[in-house]
Amino acid sequence: MHIKRLKINRKKPVPVTPCTVEMAAVVSCWASVGIDNPTCTRAVQSLTTCMAQPTATTTGFGASFSRRLLTAATSHNNGNGANTLTFGLIPADGIGREVIPAARQVLEALPSQYQVKFNFVHCDAGFEHFQKTGTALPQETIETLRNDCDGALFGAVSSPSHKVAGYSSPIVALRKHLDLYANVRPVVAQQSKTASGQPVDMLIIRENTECLYIKKETQTKAEDGSAVAIAERRITEHASRRAGEMAFQMALNRHSVREKRSPGQRMWKGLPKVTIVHKSNVLSITDGLWRETIRHVYDTNATYRKNVLLEEQLVDSMVYRMFREPEVFDVVVAPNLYGDILSDGAAALVGSLGLVPSANVGDTFVMGEPVHGSAPDIMGQQKANPVAAIRSAALLLENIGFPAPALAIYTAVDDVLAEGLVTPDLGGKATTQEVTDAICKQLS
Repeated sequence: MHIKRLKINRKKPVPVTPCTVEMAAVVSCWASVGIDNPTCTRAVQSLTTCMAQPTATTTGFGASFSRRLLTAATSHNNGNGANTLTFGLIPADGIGREVIPAARQVLEALPSQYQVKFNFVHCDAGFEHFQKTGTALPQETIETLRNDCDGALFGAVSSPSHKVAGYSSPIVALRKHLDLYANVRPVVAQQSKTASGQPVDMLIIRENTECLYIKKETQTKAEDGSAVAIAERRITEHASRRAGEMAFQMALNRHSVREKRSPGQRMWKGLPKVTIVHKSNVLSITDGLWRETIRHVYDTNATYRKNVLLEEQLVDSMVYRMFREPEVFDVVVAPNLYGDILSDGAAALVGSLGLVPSANVGDTFVMGEPVHGSAPDIMGQQKANPVAAIRSAALLLENIGFPAPALAIYTAVDDVLAEGLVTPDLGGKATTQEVTDAICKQLS
């Protein structure tokens, strides 16, 4: 099969992720022994020194994540006591109003050893808010998140499948307003729901701002009077580069944490791997630009070339292989539409959408978001699985520089699931509140 190679702007310098090794060392140490452990001081000092160098890039995911780590470290290492984080809570529609309070309860249950406390700010958004006020995303919500919050949790939205005059999805709008250019979705299970039952430890990174989701559609008439609908698809070098950089950096961070575990505890063995998903054998211009840009990020970074494997997968064969042999994938990076479909489909590998978290990540802000929808059919019945929202809260902490409390939440959730205390979507009888209380008990 021949895939057309496009010419991209190779004269324009590709931002090199700063201090890659130093950043991974801090993440690994904190995940292993905790943010306040003095053995991590040397790693933090090395990252501080590296970031102070004039050659260190000041933009992009790598630079912003390094700054988040140093901000978290400064409070602890200066003896200033616990960090106080302000999170915006946006329950929105349906079961979002049940699972976001569950995530808040778990955050508040974190033991004092993690030296992090929380303030919470309620923010309005959603289709139900639109029906009441005519606005799906109030400007006040945007300003509150942008000016007053360190991060946010979004519940679920009941966007209608048909056109409603004046309505536009608030989650899509928030991603644009806050420049949350990547949706990060871990899919993890000790035993996947496949014929082989192999473990799965996959991270899907979905570009979040363009592709068909720019929502530029028109409808016209053909010569015979029948309707013709046209959608514009946009892929830019800028967005593709940012998604690629995040994929390689997260692959290195994941590998750094894995190395702290015994070989028997590692589901993924060997060097980290990034898989570029595309369909450039058909969409040679748009997907061709996506593919070539991410390859260029890889080819021009010696650290990535040395420490990360790179492969490509056509989106249709990616779906087939993901369900047949999910264990062969580590970090997967895809354009918006493909990533949306792949990440929702991957939930079948672990048993339920109610288990899968995500985080909308940008250079200056992170918003956790469970993958599931608003599920109006079970709203108010205490049947909603809170795990995806709780894991999304942990993913939020992880991506703003607090991997130790995030790991504590992940472990508590895994322990409760291993005990068989599960909601109806997984064949159990436990309520939303019972699962939440059990996770809090595991943390204590």
